[in-house]
Amino acid sequence: MIQLILGNKGKGKTKVLLDKANTEIKMAHGSIVYLDKNAQHMYELNNKVRLIDISGFDLKSSEEFIGFIYGIISQDHDLEQMYLDSFLTIAKAETPDEANAILKTLLEIGKKFDVSFIVSISLQADDIDESFKENIIAEL
Repeated sequence: MIQLILGNKGKGKTKVLLDKANTEIKMAHGSIVYLDKNAQHMYELNNKVRLIDISGFDLKSSEEFIGFIYGIISQDHDLEQMYLDSFLTIAKAETPDEANAILKTLLEIGKKFDVSFIVSISLQADDIDESFKENIIAEL
């Protein structure tokens, strides 16, 4: 499953994402991972949520990003949810079409490995593929 939090930069998407992760960890039976472009929000997350600062991994393409996601899943068989902040930056998506293609891949990965992805993305609903419109949980 994929859930999307949409809006322009600076509208509060990260706060919504952090609040959701901190709420969900209380009810989670497995582990939760939070990917971000830096470690700035480390102290805002519940310490049971694993924060991964993706900047230290020098990913150069969306293909490398997907490989990185597979690597996280392969190392954590109890992974339940993955929160992706600053999605366009961490996924190396430069256009809405690239972002939609990556989201489709994440949807397939999520189905295969039973992992939910909650994504904060600096796009508007008009930029999102029609198949993902029902997955929008917040638009700021």
